[in-house]
Amino acid sequence: MFSGINKSIYSEKQLITKGQTGVVNLPLPFIRFIGIAEVLGAIGIILPQLLNMLSILTIVSAAGFAIIMVPAAIIHYRLHEPKNIATNTLLFALSIFVVWGRW
Repeated sequence: MFSGINKSIYSEKQLITKGQTGVVNLPLPFIRFIGIAEVLGAIGIILPQLLNMLSILTIVSAAGFAIIMVPAAIIHYRLHEPKNIATNTLLFALSIFVVWGRW
């Protein structure tokens, strides 16, 4: 959620300064879209479980996160950032675990 909030409010230059290099050369509207999707995805993973309703949203949100981790890892690979690739891989695995566990 933290990354999504940052992408929703900061410019590309500010994000890069904060270490979110995966936004390099992306149009600002697309960065905003990614940020809002990440925030909504985080809410979709947490809120249904807390409220004990619409649990399918947890599965859909986790699957969405898994999907966006693939291009994120590719971007970080092209930028030669192994630490970020490892983070994307871990988030992908955790998302798949949530999908599998909630299914």
